[in-house]
Amino acid sequence: MSLFRSPKNPIIEPKNVKPSRDDFEVVGVFNAGVARFGDEVILLLRVAERPISKCPEVVLTAVYDVAADDIAVKEFSKTDPTNDFSDPRLIITPSGTYLTSISHLKLARSKDGINFEIEETPAIAPANDFETFGIEDPRISFIDGTYYVNYVAVCPLGVTTCLASTKDFRTFERRGVIFCPENKDVAIFPERIEGKYYALHRPTSPLFGRNEVWLAESHDLVCWGNHRHLMGLRQDYWDEKKIGASAVPFKIEQGWIEVYHGADRDNRYCLGAVLLDSHEPWRVIARSEKPILEPQADYEIEGFFGNVVFSCGLLYEDGKLKIYYGVADTAICYAELSLEDVIENLSL
Repeated sequence: MSLFRSPKNPIIEPKNVKPSRDDFEVVGVFNAGVARFGDEVILLLRVAERPISKCPEVVLTAVYDVAADDIAVKEFSKTDPTNDFSDPRLIITPSGTYLTSISHLKLARSKDGINFEIEETPAIAPANDFETFGIEDPRISFIDGTYYVNYVAVCPLGVTTCLASTKDFRTFERRGVIFCPENKDVAIFPERIEGKYYALHRPTSPLFGRNEVWLAESHDLVCWGNHRHLMGLRQDYWDEKKIGASAVPFKIEQGWIEVYHGADRDNRYCLGAVLLDSHEPWRVIARSEKPILEPQADYEIEGFFGNVVFSCGLLYEDGKLKIYYGVADTAICYAELSLEDVIENLSL
């Protein structure tokens, strides 16, 4: 398989993004939603930031305070044995679990798809009870002249998926929670199929440890039902531990192509593809035996959470998959694959 990685990778790094406050630092910019808007490529970046700690024995994080409509800083001592910092993404305490950073969504624009101008203020920031720990991993579906942005919202109540919409990427209308906890990795198909909207989603089963892809349908993009299990884990494969949708599906002659992510027992995240039937998207036609993109470059292996390539969006243009992907939960990179190579990698 011939994979092109941009020689400018990573194309966006934390140092390129301004934090929302002077006393904060950006620790990651990754997992961007992607859209073509006029003659521009739009990235809706997930920006993870945290308060700057001046004491090495103190960990600071941030939480959105609904009553104050502001971000509050919380402090945790490394010398307290009841605090668990073993996962760089979490702070586990006797009173509850917190994230080590808080995320918002920020717009970036480009004429050439590689060199981006990043807006200074957030496009969508935490604003309600479901978003107190931040908002993450947007995916953008263009349907009937409107861009629908679904994103992960995190709070002590759990992980939900919310929906917003825009026509101009200047103003956004929030449409509320569309999938209840624990559910994420939602990708909405960019057109109706037999009169219905469809979405991929990834509910979590803590009892049985299943992290697999389901399919739901809707008449209005807000209320979802008729949930069906779409595809599961595969023992001893690259996607044996967890899987979930990555990019918004796109349609080709043979059906719908979905680029999805999978993790193995070592938490190594890769990207693969699955081909779904054009008229019955709950029917899997073929699936990647091997990853189409896996951590190999230094910037994909080393970082905040290493050995991770993770995409929330791509552009399918001129027979190519133009993939924007997060690396090691730290930065954003760009790669290209031919559709022909992706199809050849599929197995019935």
